[in-house]
Amino acid sequence: MKHNQSTEDYLETILLLSQKQEYVHKIDVARAINVSQPAVQKAVKLLAAQGFITSEGMHIYLTESGKTYAAEVYDRHCTLKKFLAAHGVSEENADKDACEMEHILSEETYEKIKEFLEKE
Repeated sequence: MKHNQSTEDYLETILLLSQKQEYVHKIDVARAINVSQPAVQKAVKLLAAQGFITSEGMHIYLTESGKTYAAEVYDRHCTLKKFLAAHGVSEENADKDACEMEHILSEETYEKIKEFLEKE
């Protein structure tokens, strides 16, 4: 299921934060992606309505479907970053470009990139 870039960025950020700390707070998400707290509040409502997260007070939790989807997005990011770095792109630019590319590549193109990396 393909969603928009904002949805994917929020889910990926929540996943990464949850791997580093026991609780993910709305303020942590706001700081991580450089948006306002009201923007995070709005996103939390939308993500909850889609079944990707639950929230209790200031804490945000990924649901199972949220974890799965966030992990898929993050896997795409890591694969694309690795591909770009393997072709001489600086780590900083590979990370930034992978963040953009992860949302727009077709599944076919992504699978071909994965196949290429597996052969190396």
